[in-house]
Amino acid sequence: MKSSMIILAIILLFVSSLLPSLAFASSYAFISNQLDNNVSVIDTANNQVIETVTVTGKPVGVAVNRQKSEVYISTPIGDGFSVLDANDFKIKRKVTTSNGALGIVSDHQGERVFVADWYENNIAVFDTYNFQLLTTIKVGKSPSGMAISPDNRWLYVANRVDDTVSQIDLNTFKIRNTTKVGTHPFGITIDQDGDRIYVSNVESDDVSILTTASLKRVGKVKVGSRPYASALALHDTLLFVTNQDDTTVSVIDTQTLTELRQIEVGEKPEGIITHPDDERVYVANWFDGTVSVIDAKNLTVTKTIKTGDGSRAFGQFISQQR
Repeated sequence: MKSSMIILAIILLFVSSLLPSLAFASSYAFISNQLDNNVSVIDTANNQVIETVTVTGKPVGVAVNRQKSEVYISTPIGDGFSVLDANDFKIKRKVTTSNGALGIVSDHQGERVFVADWYENNIAVFDTYNFQLLTTIKVGKSPSGMAISPDNRWLYVANRVDDTVSQIDLNTFKIRNTTKVGTHPFGITIDQDGDRIYVSNVESDDVSILTTASLKRVGKVKVGSRPYASALALHDTLLFVTNQDDTTVSVIDTQTLTELRQIEVGEKPEGIITHPDDERVYVANWFDGTVSVIDAKNLTVTKTIKTGDGSRAFGQFISQQR
């Protein structure tokens, strides 16, 4: 009896050691290929492209709704965004907003999707049940990157031409605060605790660090040329930033706020996200039409995946299915 219990314990220990990899075995990366008018679907278990989905309208932004297994893809030339089924990779519908749709994000409850209009200087808010327009929120000039706080209370928007970040109350859809950052902010990342915001400033070649509560500026880190977007990894200890004109990704220590090194990736890196395993960082390379996979522990590129012409994948482009 005792020996049977020991064997059972060993089996359970072995199975539990496999759970992290099994839990994310069906995670997919959805890469918008702007010049090919399609989206590449990468199975992150083996880093292979398993499907290519036609999405007309020059797709750029990507937002995954994990609760509803949907992917929203902004189409600036298509006057809105497409809704993709994250399970069978079929387009379910197209939603019309305007011809300036760029940044896109879904809330954490999967009930609303927010679309930044580059030309109209507003955020369109849609429900995700029948995709009715709920409201539009006037923000700064040329809104681009967006991020939602972990508690689903606040929406943060980078207003590129205004050099500002706005904080929007998602209960009232009113702007609570707007703060100056670097020159031409684009991508925004929030840490898991909801304490800090990292803003990539394209023209001043740096990353601004703000508090989420009051948008107080707490630091700024110089990176490479024309930083576009960023992603946190290894329990938020490292920030990875795509430098468009340097074909590199900067690695920042979030405790000391110093750049540790720059990693060579493909040409014109743009979209970036960390896999749910918190150890792999995926980078879309616009000019190469590839995706680079970075090992966050070793800070090396472990895989380069051929995708399509004009791979941008701006936003949260990896699903997390268990």
